[in-house]
Amino acid sequence: MVSRILEEARAAGLRLAPLTVDQYHRMIEQGILLEGAPIELLDGTLVYKDRAAIGGGFMTVGPSHNLVIKRILKLASRVESLGCHLYCQGPVTLAEQEEPEPDGVIARGTPEDYAKRHPGPSELPVLIEVSDSSLAIDRTVKQRIYADSGIPQYVIVNIPEVQVELYEQPLVGQGRYARSTVLRPGQILSLKLGPQATLDVAVEQILP
Repeated sequence: MVSRILEEARAAGLRLAPLTVDQYHRMIEQGILLEGAPIELLDGTLVYKDRAAIGGGFMTVGPSHNLVIKRILKLASRVESLGCHLYCQGPVTLAEQEEPEPDGVIARGTPEDYAKRHPGPSELPVLIEVSDSSLAIDRTVKQRIYADSGIPQYVIVNIPEVQVELYEQPLVGQGRYARSTVLRPGQILSLKLGPQATLDVAVEQILP
């Protein structure tokens, strides 16, 4: 857990040497890290992305997690009609030491707009995490990073509790969102992709 590593290091008086996004990219280019490995850069620390079911091996992908990803991808054509595009489990560059790989990304424009770089905070109306064994991290570490980056809407698809959590109104510098809403089957998740563009999704369409 990223927060535990940092807390223990501070308590022990250790001075950390966090990686930057540029250093991270060079490690991939030089083959030190395998391209496409389930690794993301959080707080300048390389972290394995947790896609496992509760109790499963940390390098496995839980079947419910996999199903939710497939259901999110079905929204792609609707997202494109609103001037954005959607992709899953790919990087976004949020700060000098932050390059997470959210389970779902909605970015403004087309994929070709990002042929030479990853999208940044001002281009990302929505980020999505699919949470099973990663729920605690997604509610804390990921929420802090996304809120401080000014991401307008952060969505957690909460598999264990069979609900969707929508976080809005980021409090930059405070690491949290001012508003949170819990949505369950039978309710609608409304994603604001632009001034005149809203994507309404029935919660049961994305929950496993």
